[in-house]
Amino acid sequence: MNQTHKTTIDFGFTEVPIEEKVAKVKGVFDSVASNYDIMNDVMSMGIHRLWKRHTIELSGIRPGHVVLDLAGGTGDLTKAFSKRVGKTGKVVLADINESMVRVGRDRLTDEGIINNVNYTISNAEALNFADNTFDLVTMAFGLRNVTNKDKALEEIYRVLKPGGQLMVLEFSKVTQPLMAKAYDFYSFNILPKMGKLIANDEESYQYLAESIRMHPDQDTLKGMMLTAGFDKAEYINMNNGIVALHRGWKV
Repeated sequence: MNQTHKTTIDFGFTEVPIEEKVAKVKGVFDSVASNYDIMNDVMSMGIHRLWKRHTIELSGIRPGHVVLDLAGGTGDLTKAFSKRVGKTGKVVLADINESMVRVGRDRLTDEGIINNVNYTISNAEALNFADNTFDLVTMAFGLRNVTNKDKALEEIYRVLKPGGQLMVLEFSKVTQPLMAKAYDFYSFNILPKMGKLIANDEESYQYLAESIRMHPDQDTLKGMMLTAGFDKAEYINMNNGIVALHRGWKV
């Protein structure tokens, strides 16, 4: 998975010059930002809320902790962690895409969540935070869009405090063959049409389906986390591997 000497990178099933991927991903999320929450509910039949809830329950976050919700998007995890860290803690919602940060900030501000949440535009490959800052870093459905995943994992390790935890919630490889076939049919025949119907954007949702297939499988990503410096890594499959929750610890 080392990308040091590559000049091209996957953008869905297409190879593009490495320097162009960030702009192309930005275009996708500029396009889907205003409909992102609706589409998440439709795409997953609401199950993404259960996946995120399970992630939150396993996080061990307590009052006073400092959390980075990386690729935080519209703020589902930020909202939950804000309540858990309380007045003495802090949550930072960071995303490389300004449109997503704006939607998340407006949504949470409208819900009265203003006292312990900060917002920033940040590239996962070059995080604008000091070493040993966060008790927890979460990344839900964002890592597969990162150009250099190895570098992003190294950066996350750097900004975690000793004893801190990374939680990556991401679509992964389905482990049950019949379900895998059904999932492929849904992803490539139904999902893009739903994107066209609901968001008037078939192309972006075609990319999202393709990006899932190009993402490292469970064991590969676990190995990448260990290579990035994490002292321990594991994963939990959900819904037969449609999604996996990866966890890594910095001792």
